[in-house]
Amino acid sequence: MRDDHNGARPARGSMALAGRGITATIGGYAAAAAGCALAARLLPLPRVEATLWAMLAAFPAYAAMALWAFNARSLTRAMAMVWGGAAVCSAALFLLGVRP
Repeated sequence: MRDDHNGARPARGSMALAGRGITATIGGYAAAAAGCALAARLLPLPRVEATLWAMLAAFPAYAAMALWAFNARSLTRAMAMVWGGAAVCSAALFLLGVRP
């Protein structure tokens, strides 16, 4: 059996797949958690209900981001959208501060 990679480096396609996997799992979780916290902070409901509705919405959002990370045309676009969404939501939370 012949080894096409010569044992030096993994193929470029497998690195892109690993990047998509990391973006889907860790980045999707970060974006969903930050979006959940932001939604709980912004919803005009009592704290308990706002947190509950935000957490309920975070589950399908995480699944959608994870699926989209593998469906995106390029790894760069997937990373920019998922990690960028997490960064934007986190920055908005930082700027809003603690809910009174």
